[in-house]
Amino acid sequence: MKYIEIGKKLTGVSQLALGCMRMRRYSLEEVTRVLSSAQDIGINFFDHADVYGHGESEVRFAQGIRAANISRDKILIQSKCGIQRGNGDYYFDFSKDHILQAVEGSLKRLETDYLDVLLLHRPDALVEPEEVAEAFEQLYREGKVLNFGVSNHNTNQIELLQKFCQQPLVINQLEFGPAHTPMLDAGLNVNAQNERGIVRDGGVLDYCRLHEITVQPWSPFQVDLVEGLFMTHPKYQELTATITRLAEEYHVPFEALVIAWIIRHPANMQPIIGSMNPKRIEAMAAAFDIELSRQEWYQVYKSAGNPLP
Repeated sequence: MKYIEIGKKLTGVSQLALGCMRMRRYSLEEVTRVLSSAQDIGINFFDHADVYGHGESEVRFAQGIRAANISRDKILIQSKCGIQRGNGDYYFDFSKDHILQAVEGSLKRLETDYLDVLLLHRPDALVEPEEVAEAFEQLYREGKVLNFGVSNHNTNQIELLQKFCQQPLVINQLEFGPAHTPMLDAGLNVNAQNERGIVRDGGVLDYCRLHEITVQPWSPFQVDLVEGLFMTHPKYQELTATITRLAEEYHVPFEALVIAWIIRHPANMQPIIGSMNPKRIEAMAAAFDIELSRQEWYQVYKSAGNPLP
């Protein structure tokens, strides 16, 4: 496992993070086994959200940590808030009252006194940044949240929040993987008259690098939330074949090659993996045993249907 620094205060952070969205579906015995396996390969960072499993994923995680006898001071816990669900409907809420209430709920379910990181879960079009700043300041002052960030935010949305927030935003969680590369496409097609040259996110990848914001890629094996996994998608069979070939040449599992492609980028990203299968988690950790060449990295990118200009 490789360890990175996030922001100015979070050091010794495993570059691979375990996403806990699906934990509610698993028994305590299964979750305990997953957490023990993650610890064995050096993962110490765990990603949650108050809406995952309607809060039950956080509950099951706390039970598993206790059962696995993992000390709180040996792990880093991140959770997210801002999505309201109820009666089959959902909306976003970055109000001060909701943020404070959501954190209290997560702390109770996770059986902890503090979160190492709190992220705002997707943008809220009705955000009042002054309220977010007040909530963050209160949570930080009370020792309930040590670091803050966002998910799926573009550059101007981050700038707006940061103008009012005293605490630096140190993480932006964004969908990214070999079959989902809008963060790369526009930068590679500057001044080109094609679809890939359209800047949709304000150049968020370069922005995060300039401002020392760690990018956390989520769903690295998906095309998107609708199209599903790229390995089974007819449009991405060349990509799958390229990754399979390289994995065989490097003598690592397929999953490891995907993660190796992501961490080869110099932004020093921290992939969020959501598997609850100990063998798959171990397989992905093999990514740190190899380093793709530039040519190989571009081969993967191009095989997903991304011609270079």
